[in-house]
Amino acid sequence: MKRRIVLSTISLIAVLAGAPDGEAAFEVLPAEEDAVVESVILDDMDMTAGAAEVTECNIEPSEEEVQRILDEAAAAAEAARLAEEEANRIAEEEAANAWKKPGALVMTDVQTAVNVRAEADENSDKVGKLYKDCGGSLIEYTEDWTKISSGDVTGWVSNDYLVFGDEAVAMSEEVGSLKATVNAEGLRVRKEASTESGILGQVEKGDTFEVVSEEEGWVVVDYEGDNGYISAEYVTTAFSVDHGETMEAIKAREEAEKKAKAETARKAQQAKMEKNYGVYGAAASDLYLLGAIIQCEAGNQSYEGKVAVGAVVMNRVRSAAYPNNVHDVIYASGQFGPAGSGLLARRLASGVSDSCLAAAQEALNGRSNVGGATHFKRVGAHEGYIIGGHVFW
Repeated sequence: MKRRIVLSTISLIAVLAGAPDGEAAFEVLPAEEDAVVESVILDDMDMTAGAAEVTECNIEPSEEEVQRILDEAAAAAEAARLAEEEANRIAEEEAANAWKKPGALVMTDVQTAVNVRAEADENSDKVGKLYKDCGGSLIEYTEDWTKISSGDVTGWVSNDYLVFGDEAVAMSEEVGSLKATVNAEGLRVRKEASTESGILGQVEKGDTFEVVSEEEGWVVVDYEGDNGYISAEYVTTAFSVDHGETMEAIKAREEAEKKAKAETARKAQQAKMEKNYGVYGAAASDLYLLGAIIQCEAGNQSYEGKVAVGAVVMNRVRSAAYPNNVHDVIYASGQFGPAGSGLLARRLASGVSDSCLAAAQEALNGRSNVGGATHFKRVGAHEGYIIGGHVFW
């Protein structure tokens, strides 16, 4: 038995093969202006195979039907256009507001430090501090305050002291770096990527170094201003920016620094050196401490490279943006890695080289071979004045 189905009077209909059982699939094709109406005769026995017989028919469409179909098509096209516009608007709005969504990067915009509070209120209890160049992860944003997480401290910071979005990303790329943290005791630092290579020194579990590059099985780190090779098996690497401190951590650090300062003074008294401290008015402990940080940061650099690191410390002492003494500049949270990782304390305990002490003395006497530079990094990390393996700005 066959059925005759009269199709749209302004279209040609083609039957497609492969339709589900008992159904016929059609594709609507535009007709010419003077085309005749088509009808399709479907064989009940062959519908699942998509079989069809097409015969011509001379039925003219009514104007009303033509207009109705045209109106429906236009309405469908307009609805699709509006839906696409709305989807684009929502996507653009989400992208524009991504900087204030949970998890977004936040950086500090301060000269020294800003308080982190328990609530979004300047009279609320302080739970910690964020320092210059510190970053964190956004938890909740409001018009005046933002709740962030930075290291171990979580709390509210006034938006007056934060930057967001592209500005925060750009700042993090400038001040952040890839760091390697040692996860083994007594790990040797090699001169080359080989266990047969000479030894530059030894590092301890928890020590952190700036990564210069990564090679197969080895991580190249900045070790006292030189390239040091550490087995990748015994370190973990991660990109990081400086983070904040809880009030409890600040108290513990200050107590540790007080002990370290006393030990530095004791070591300095034991040193047999004849130096003139008159220019800066420095104590012996300042000389020894400055010499120690120079050795940690540039011990393998030329003498001029050592003086340059000392000059950066002293430029900070003279700057209103930093503490006004050698000890506090060096131990400021997140500023000099060796001061926070334990490397500086070990250097103070084991002794400082004569060349580093001499470079420290020149810096204390007022010499600077890097102008007013207050920062330095490995060459290639920033634009500036290059001495040896470091760039200063």
